[in-house]
Amino acid sequence: MKFVDKSLPEKINLSIIEKSNSATTLTSWHLMLTYVTLHVALKLNLFENKPIDMKTVVLFGILNGISIGFLNLSLGFNSIGFYQMTKLAIIPFTVLLETIFSKKQFSRNVKLSLLILLLGVGIASITDLQLSFVGTILSLLAILTTCVGQILTNTIQKRLNISSTQLLYQSAPLQAGILIVTGPLVDQFLTKKNVFAHIYSYVVLSFILLSCLIAVSVNFSTFLVIGKTSPVTYQVLGHLKTCLVLGFGYTLLHDPFTLRNIVGILLAIVGMGLYSYFCRPETKKKHHGDHSSISQVKENDTSTPLLGGKDGHQDKEDHESKKLSKDSLV
Repeated sequence: MKFVDKSLPEKINLSIIEKSNSATTLTSWHLMLTYVTLHVALKLNLFENKPIDMKTVVLFGILNGISIGFLNLSLGFNSIGFYQMTKLAIIPFTVLLETIFSKKQFSRNVKLSLLILLLGVGIASITDLQLSFVGTILSLLAILTTCVGQILTNTIQKRLNISSTQLLYQSAPLQAGILIVTGPLVDQFLTKKNVFAHIYSYVVLSFILLSCLIAVSVNFSTFLVIGKTSPVTYQVLGHLKTCLVLGFGYTLLHDPFTLRNIVGILLAIVGMGLYSYFCRPETKKKHHGDHSSISQVKENDTSTPLLGGKDGHQDKEDHESKKLSKDSLV
């Protein structure tokens, strides 16, 4: 098991990604409690369940489960600095995949703001870059599966017109099941320790339960943010979290801080601000275009002879409007 070098302030502040004896197994417990919580909410009629075809749920669940496993393996075989670089690479890979497969357009200004953001976070958090062949391959697989999983999280919600809660409720048990089976094996492979051989005191169990409760809100907010915004925006918020961890570590815990950290955080904040500024008009323009297209369809239907009578015309109008609305959300 690797131990974090406490001589580097970045590693102290980025304790959220330090090596753990049972990271993957613990994630499976998080997802299982998330499902149980949502099931109770369903029974209390706090949301309505909307069935999704089994093929979509299985593929989505397997992909997300594999993504978590690769991320933990990447952390186990690489230095924390290289792991941070892996997380930074998710944004450009996501932009590339959405441009190629979803035909989504990112303006030059948006790309420039993302570049400034990534440069800032990199300066603030990356110091040690210890490369290995196996670690590099695992990082590439982690990047690919994470990007595709987050893109699908957004696409499935919009194409099937389901909420983040409904998608999470359907997929959480499968993700948890995959990690319950593979988690102990992955953790033992990384740490050379059996997860279930550890003696769990009441204090440890209390912290595990606390982490599970926190994970419920984290899992829910993840699906909500990706569904309502985009995978790129979710990653931007994730890097904001990194900057906040660094800042709080300095102000509250008095961790060592350098001019490099300060410059990197300020640069990252500028990039986030520019990203928000440049994305706002594009979002408004897209919504305006969607509403204009739907209105044009209605006008065209009105000028068409009512061959099927009023009811037939209304059904046709509703069908075309819904179809266009779904296409515009992809």
